[in-house]
This record gives sequence, C-alpha cells and structure tokens, in this order.
Amino acid sequence: MRYSEDIIEDVRMRNDIVEVISSYVKLQKKGSSYFGLCPFHNEKSPSFSVSPGKQMYYCFGCGAGGNVITFIMEYENYSFGEALQFLADRVGITLPKQELTQEEKRQEDVKKRLLEVNKLAANYFYFQLKHPQGQDGYSYLRKRQLTDETILHFGLGYANKTSDDLYRYLKSRGYEDDFLKESGLVTIEERGGHDKFWNRVMFPILDVNNRVIGFGGRVMGDGMPKYLNSPETRLFDKSRNLFGLNYARISRENYILVCEGYMDVIALHQAGFTQAVASLGTAFTPQHAILLKRYTSQVILTYDSDEAGTKAALRAIPILREAGLSIKVLNMKPYKDPDEFIKNLGAEAFRQRIAQAKNSFLFEIEVLKAQYALEDPEQKTRFYQETAKKLLIFPEALERDNYIQAVSKEHYIPYENLKRLVNQLGSRMGTGSGSAAESRWAAGSQMRNSSAAGGVETGNQMGISGLDGQEKARERRKKAGSEKEEGSRQSQRLLLTWLIERPTLFAKIEGIISAQDFVEPLYHRVAEMVFAAHEQGEIQPAGILNHFINDEEEYREVAALFNASLKESLNNEEQKKAFSETVRRVKKNSLDWAGKQAKDILEFQRIIQAQAALGSLHISLD
Repeated sequence: MRYSEDIIEDVRMRNDIVEVISSYVKLQKKGSSYFGLCPFHNEKSPSFSVSPGKQMYYCFGCGAGGNVITFIMEYENYSFGEALQFLADRVGITLPKQELTQEEKRQEDVKKRLLEVNKLAANYFYFQLKHPQGQDGYSYLRKRQLTDETILHFGLGYANKTSDDLYRYLKSRGYEDDFLKESGLVTIEERGGHDKFWNRVMFPILDVNNRVIGFGGRVMGDGMPKYLNSPETRLFDKSRNLFGLNYARISRENYILVCEGYMDVIALHQAGFTQAVASLGTAFTPQHAILLKRYTSQVILTYDSDEAGTKAALRAIPILREAGLSIKVLNMKPYKDPDEFIKNLGAEAFRQRIAQAKNSFLFEIEVLKAQYALEDPEQKTRFYQETAKKLLIFPEALERDNYIQAVSKEHYIPYENLKRLVNQLGSRMGTGSGSAAESRWAAGSQMRNSSAAGGVETGNQMGISGLDGQEKARERRKKAGSEKEEGSRQSQRLLLTWLIERPTLFAKIEGIISAQDFVEPLYHRVAEMVFAAHEQGEIQPAGILNHFINDEEEYREVAALFNASLKESLNNEEQKKAFSETVRRVKKNSLDWAGKQAKDILEFQRIIQAQAALGSLHISLD
C-alpha cells in the first residue's frame, strides 16, 4: 500500500511507542529508556529497550528493532498496510484510499482469496454437518456431549465421504486448480483433484483475529491418521497459532490452560473455561511459548494423565520456563483428559484441581522419583543426586534455596544434606566460577591468537605447491579484501552512530565529511537523511526508519545504528583519538572509491592531493 510520507509520519507520531508497546510488554523505566523482556525471543533478563526520545525499540539480545509500525508488523504478523491501518484506527485517523502496485495487489488478492476460500470451506463443512449427509459427524459430536451452541461457536463441520466433494463445490464457485492447490484444501494430480479432508469431523482453525486460516479433521471410524491438519500455507503456520487462542486471549482469567487436543479445548470452553488452548497437531514449540507470553504470564498444563501426556508435559516445561512463564501442571487422575474429567466430576471439581495445580519443577521431581525404588539405598542415593543436579537449573541462589527447601519438605530429604549435595555438584560442574565451556573458549582463543601471530604461511610452507599454492594465495587475497571491506563498513557504521548519538559532532567534521563520503549503499542512504535532518534542526530516528520498512534486513541494520550504545565518553584521550581515526578512515575509503570512478587525469590528481592531505588531518574535540 502506497501512502505519502506525511501520512505515515502522522500515524507514527500520534502513536507513542511506549504506550503502544506497554499494552503488549511489561516495561520498567530505567534512565531515559524503558526495558522489558523481549517478545520476539526467549530471555530471562530484560534486554528489550524502548526509547521515548527516539520513538524506537531495540533488543540487545536478538537484534529486533524498529519503530511503532514495525513493532505491530512483527508482533501481530501484519503487513505494512495492516499495521498502519491498525495504528491509524487506534488514534482515529482515516487513511485515504490508495492504489496498490501490481505486486502488492497480487499479494493482497492472493491472501484475500485464501481467507475467502477458507471461510467458504468452513461454511460448507458446517452446512454438511447439519444435513443428512453429515449425520455421522453430528452424531459423533453429540455423543461427545457438545451442544448445538458449542458446535456453532466453534464452527464445527463435516467433510463428506465423497473424496472430491469440496473440490467440485469450490470449482463451481470459480476457483482454479493452481489456487486450490495453494489453499491446502485440495490435492491436484494428473487424474484430477481430490479433497485433503473427507469423512472427517472438521475443526476450523482461527487466528487471533478470528479469521479461518486452516482446518483440523478427526476421521470417522478407524481410518488413519486419526487427526489430520491443513498443510502450511501463506496463512497457516502451526508454530504461530494455537487452537482456541482467539477466545483465550480475551478471557478474564490471568492464566491459560494448555491442552493436547481440539476436543479438550472445546469441552473446557463449553464448561466455562474459555482460557483453554491447544497446539495444532504438533509438539509444543518455543514459538508457541512466545505466543502465549503475549497474553499471559502463567500457564497451566492440562495434558493427558497417561505416560504420553506426562512426557509431553516434561518436554513443554523447559520451553515455557525458558520463555519466562510461570508453569503449573494439573492432575486429572483418575481420568485421562479434561473432557473425561468434566463429564464425570463437573466444572467445579475441575476448578478445584486448577487451584491445586502443582508447581512444574516439583512435578518434574515427582516424575523423577517414580523411576527409582527408594527402598534400595543405592537407588535412593541416585535419586538424591539427580534431584540435586536438577536444582542447579536455578542460577539465583535465593530461588535455588527456596526450591531446595520445597523439595526437602515434600520428599523428606534432610535440608542441609540436600543443600550440601547441590553445592558440591555445582562446584564440581563449574557453575560457580565459570563453566568448562568458557575455559575451552579461552583456550581456543589463545590458539587462534598464537596462529595469527605466526604470520602468513605460503603454499610451500604448508607443503602445497603449484596450482594448490596459487589457489591458497588467491584465497588469502580474497580474505584480505573482504576484511578491508568489512573494516570500511564498520568505520562508516561507527561514525554514523557517533553523529546520531551526539549531533554536536557535526560541527567537528564540517568541511571534511559529508553524506557523500559514506560509500556503502545502505549507509549512504541513511547518511543523506541524517545530514539533511541535522540541517533542518532535528534528527528523528523513527521517521528515518520508515524508509526501510519494506526490507527486513535493512531496517534491522538501520535500527541497530540508531540504538548502538557508545560505552565510553569521547572526553578521554583514547576516545578522542578513536573518533579522529574513524573520520580519517571514512574519508580515505571515500577517496579510494572516488579514485576508481575518476573520469580524467585532473580529477584523479585532485583525489591524490586530498589523499596526501589526510596525513595531516586532525580533528580536535576540545
């Protein structure tokens, strides 16, 4: 979508970035910035920074950065146009209707048609369910004690026994084979098209904005696989979606129930637990944990109580813990799953079980304990040792001690003995004063440094002759050229950061450095905007970033420029020299580049003279 820069800037400036991001991430003010846990990667210590002055965010852990528009794009998985519309609506701005480019129109049309065909398929499946041909599916759902209201609420349906039923219907509505194949609803082969789903109860999968993006289907009878999901499409990404999240995210509860299957979610919602979700036929992933973290700080696992459910919970716990979520595990015994539990004991009993849900670490210890015959002294000792090892996952001494006390009390292990064992294992494994991995890194670093200090080896020194030696020499020249090019990029990047952070430095380089001296294409574009903004009296980083939104790699790099931190002051002699040397390197590289472009001898001579003058160039910061 093409909007004028004035419109984009108006929307951006009227949406304060701290206010917007605070509605998604808990932020705490530190100095002139705000910090919180990054919503784009797993972390325990806040490295996600939001600057009200720059109107930008930046994560020093994963490098995610941008302005309020790019935040909404990344967080909500919106296109630029969708994010701009969202923010415009938020502050009451009416965006003008704009013409799309041909490629933008094509992409928008494809996405719109995919949403359209999924909605059409969902309506078609629901229609089949409520008519004679869907009797098997409807009977199955009623047997599972789902009401008509619940069936309608979740849009449940039925895919007929005829294997090309939906295909023929969609063809009659004007959809072509290539598009239907892309939708994931149909398989197209030489002999014709046939449905992905047939003879199955259908579960429409909705995104957080209540749009149908895919389907899950439960087979009627003994067919395999029992459950089948839509393949990955432009709309459907299993790792970015959870079944029921569109409802759970607006629940009034301060926790989310994570189940194994669709029917568990539906049964819980019908019983009043609208905060239940399930992964989409896949194991729980870090992306799911990050997604949940957007809407809650606490998760209660309600996986099946059998061995498979226990293993699934043990796999999910460290993933959720890594994302910084508080985790509990619900005990549903003697019943297998939430659906079965509620049918037998009711919603109130389930609510009581939620209140009694077990701390996830204590659950892990409980499962571990079941693997040992504690009447055997040897196995009892091994259980204590394995428990002590697990307690080392807590890096903070206070938190670790709290868990030592809890485990000691619950499993009748003398507190002092357990604490001593934990400390002994910690010392043995190097958790106190640097890990073995750090020692190996240091040793490797020394080896690399000694190799570098030994000078450049020739092909003959290494026992290589002839063509092999020539090839090695070419590789060295290529590497040297690459290192020089990267050094030039670093100098330009550093100088830009200095100018952005401290605009008073523009006066020091006046007449020496201009935007034209930044010859790296991306930095040249940024420099032109930064120099122009400085001349106008104010550099607005978030506004400049708008120009790079359409290229994810570029806007991340530009965002890093505006958020780099100069750790030391330029007031000391070392930093003064560093700044002067950086200016000299940028200028030299600019002149080298200009020399290669020189069109006549006079121009070349002027460049030679300028290069010679660099030796006496001195920039005073006094």
